[in-house]
Amino acid sequence: MSEKIACSECGGMVSVFETYDLDEELICKDCFDELTTKCHICGKTISKENATEHYDNYYCSNCFNNNFRYCTECDEVIPLSEVFYYDDDPYCNNCFNMIDYCINEYDYKPDAIFYGEGNKYMGVELEIDEGGECKYNANQILEIANQTDKHIYIKHDGSLNEGMEIVTHPMTLNYHINNMPWHSTLDKARGLGYSSHYTDTAGLHVHVNKDFFGFTTEEQDERISRVLFFIENNWDKIVCFSRRTEDNIRRWAYKYDIKSNPKDVLDKAKKNSSRYTCVNISNKYTIEFRVFRGTLKYNTLIATLQFVNEICNVAFSMSDNEIHKLTWNKFIRKLNTDEVPELITYLKERNLYTKKAGVKNV
Repeated sequence: MSEKIACSECGGMVSVFETYDLDEELICKDCFDELTTKCHICGKTISKENATEHYDNYYCSNCFNNNFRYCTECDEVIPLSEVFYYDDDPYCNNCFNMIDYCINEYDYKPDAIFYGEGNKYMGVELEIDEGGECKYNANQILEIANQTDKHIYIKHDGSLNEGMEIVTHPMTLNYHINNMPWHSTLDKARGLGYSSHYTDTAGLHVHVNKDFFGFTTEEQDERISRVLFFIENNWDKIVCFSRRTEDNIRRWAYKYDIKSNPKDVLDKAKKNSSRYTCVNISNKYTIEFRVFRGTLKYNTLIATLQFVNEICNVAFSMSDNEIHKLTWNKFIRKLNTDEVPELITYLKERNLYTKKAGVKNV
């Protein structure tokens, strides 16, 4: 005759061979059936007290944590595939749509985060249109671009019809190419129905830090004046490179119309009160190349950054006399084809890479 013991739950006497272990307590079968269940995912037997219930299903802690999150705002249980994130916090769809911060106001300027090692940083403002100024879409783009670091933020832009502006923190050219997930970010924007090149509204603006050009205002002015001079004296090529029409440029990024010498162009630029110029120098810490049309094509975006980088390099390294003599073809011949393959491809697409220019490896 087997020994009988009292069930730890109901107190009834039961054979020791007919007991079940639940959380280190021996209980009878009826209590065990009442107090336990199976995990809906892995099938493991678990106590109902320690299980998580969701829509009449029970889950062990491991399966629940691997497949669900609690909404930060309303505490609703959300399947992982339906979670929306903002600042690394999970939200359900309803609560996420109540957040106002994933699309910032136009004048929003967070503290800059500098990515990459170097002394020349470029910040991109990429306008996208026709897909809506939509928090859901903004979050989708933010999740892609900011998967490893906070590379971008998104702003409202009143010049767009149904769009928004993607803004990067300052990055070196090398970081833009090798670390910033431009491919997947642009793919996501296209997949959400946005356009950039195929609109009359969207531009691609590139900021370069002024202190790259020198430590003093005099040094900066001297070299920045050569940037302006190069743009003015190669205007037809710049327009072609930009993919804008003359009418579009006159509206958003007009030239200064002085070709005599770098100092004269700079003097006019300093007297100009509008930021709608080909190169806006009115910002405190950056100069802004505003001439380019928007794009969601990776090669075009990278080629644009490489082009800006090369213009800044010649402006930094050349004297006024040398920049006077720098024709478009000479500028092209200075390019290293191994270092700027995207730029070379783009120049050929725009018929700006001529046989006469004859790009060489250097």
